[in-house]
Amino acid sequence: MDEEVVDGDWEYRPLRLPAGVSLRTATTQLTIHAEFSGWELSRTLMFGDGSRKIWLRRKRTATALPGVIT
Repeated sequence: MDEEVVDGDWEYRPLRLPAGVSLRTATTQLTIHAEFSGWELSRTLMFGDGSRKIWLRRKRTATALPGVIT
C-alpha cells in the first residue's frame, strides 16, 4: 500500500482494491473506514483489469485517529 500524504489541513491515504472485489464489498469496506476512522472518499480510479485505486481523505486533528484497516 502507498503511504499517507499530508496536504495542508487534509491527510490522504490511497487504497487499492483487487479486481475480484464486488461493488457492494468495496462500499462496505469504505463505510467502515468512514464510520470508525473518519475517512471520506476523495477520488476513485478504475483500471482496465477491474481493480480500483481509491484515495481517502480526512481532516487533520491533534488527536490520533486509527489508520486504514487493511
